[in-house]
Amino acid sequence: MQPSPKDILKLYKNLLRYGQELQYTDKHYFCKRIKNEFQQNRSLTDITEIQFNYKRGVSLLEKKTVV
Repeated sequence: MQPSPKDILKLYKNLLRYGQELQYTDKHYFCKRIKNEFQQNRSLTDITEIQFNYKRGVSLLEKKTVV
């Protein structure tokens, strides 16, 4: 199932919130990287790529690890 634009926006906001909670990582760098990733992937049309990137973001939030 393809994530809706609403789901993707929610993931984006949650990742930025998570970035503000980080203690041992540069918060500014993390948030900048998240914004850049979303900007680069904004024009994706391939459903499998969209699903892959969405799952990647969700797993980052679930595991609470910075890649």
